[in-house]
Amino acid sequence: MSSTHLAAATERQDRAKRRQIMEGARAVFLAQGFDGASMGEIARQAAVSKGTLYVYFDSKEALFEAIVEEECHAQAEQVFALDSNDHDVGAVLTRLGRAFGRFLCRPGGQSSLRTVISISERMPAIGKQFYETGPATGIARLSRYLDDQVAGGFLAIPDVEVAAAQFLDSCQSTLFKPLLFNFAPPPAEERIHHVVDTAVRTFLAAYARH
Repeated sequence: MSSTHLAAATERQDRAKRRQIMEGARAVFLAQGFDGASMGEIARQAAVSKGTLYVYFDSKEALFEAIVEEECHAQAEQVFALDSNDHDVGAVLTRLGRAFGRFLCRPGGQSSLRTVISISERMPAIGKQFYETGPATGIARLSRYLDDQVAGGFLAIPDVEVAAAQFLDSCQSTLFKPLLFNFAPPPAEERIHHVVDTAVRTFLAAYARH
């Protein structure tokens, strides 16, 4: 095997092992929470030795941060892939809002947020990372799309960052917080459509150029 092929094979093995560890850790954090989880239990769940675990992640905090970053990146790529050349703002926002609502309300999707909130006071770096890679990234991507529509004469928005944040908040209205606090089960698809359609109509009434 050439050195290039050997390096590629080693990289694939490293990615697979890292994935194996993160999936094991995700299961442990979900079952026991951040404080209850131990590196020993994570190693057992991931079917690796503690020595191997520490080769990839030097602490429980680093492992949790990697999991949070991955989830936030997945949200950005799945939900906030916006095409500034698509000027049908209503359709774009409808697709975005529905995807955002589904992502937030997916089964088990609230666990990481609950954990981040519970530890962010004593570990502010984790809270900061979560916000920067999650909510702040979503707002920034939507802001860029809205900015381009303002420049194209399709919208009139004095503050696109505020408008983007308010739209995303309105898309989760009555959907996410009841789920976050275990007050209600995940919403039906029809409910997500109703809430998002209301948010889109309200947004366009405020900002569409007529």
